[in-house]
Amino acid sequence: MAFSPEHQVASGAATRIRTCIATRRRCPDSDMLRVVLDPEQPGVVVPDPGRRLPGRGAWITPTIQALDLAEARRAFGRALRATTAVDAGPVREFLMGHTELETRKTEH
Repeated sequence: MAFSPEHQVASGAATRIRTCIATRRRCPDSDMLRVVLDPEQPGVVVPDPGRRLPGRGAWITPTIQALDLAEARRAFGRALRATTAVDAGPVREFLMGHTELETRKTEH
């Protein structure tokens, strides 16, 4: 049985491969953060760590550097097919919060 290039077999389960909108790097979706346009606030990009929010999603490497690169390239608007300028502030806040938590976990 042949697998498509979008799937890899890892421990008996199919792993989805996604492309980061900033770095264009391909990796498993478990290593990425899904983002969507907020349905209640037009033009606002929100993180979707649970991968359950409705609408077209885009995938980004969960680092501040990747977020900065995506904003510089205007990748959010293109990937999410936004018709207005987008605000990725909530994604930045989410990433900053998770970076602080990871830093605290590694400090002794």
